[in-house]
Amino acid sequence: MTLSAEVLPESTLRDAIGLLVRLIESAGALIIFIGAVWAFAQFVRAGMRGRGKVAGFNRIRLSLGRFLVLGLEFQLAGDVLRTAVAPSFAEIGQLAAIAAIRTALNYFLGREIAQERAEIERSETTPPPGAKGLPT
Repeated sequence: MTLSAEVLPESTLRDAIGLLVRLIESAGALIIFIGAVWAFAQFVRAGMRGRGKVAGFNRIRLSLGRFLVLGLEFQLAGDVLRTAVAPSFAEIGQLAAIAAIRTALNYFLGREIAQERAEIERSETTPPPGAKGLPT
């Protein structure tokens, strides 16, 4: 005779996790949407002011990239949580594929953000062309 006590039936747990997954994925989508709206507003504002500087647009891209990275992290968290309760091999394989794609996206976005940030910092500390050798 086997004695088993379920704290929470699997179906109830699946329903609760399903709700949490929808909330987390919605948060990720909302973060990406807010970042896109913010970046678009900044882009329009910079265009209206006539500031066509590349550095200004790079800053906007960097900020949008940060929103994208954060939103993708939320999406990945939702995917991981979805497979938390008795996953099938098909679900595990699907999660592995999704995780690999999203991790690659995050890696390349993060790398691009770091490169852009370094370029902006270099351009801010480098004197403009022709400024070297001027009498002080």
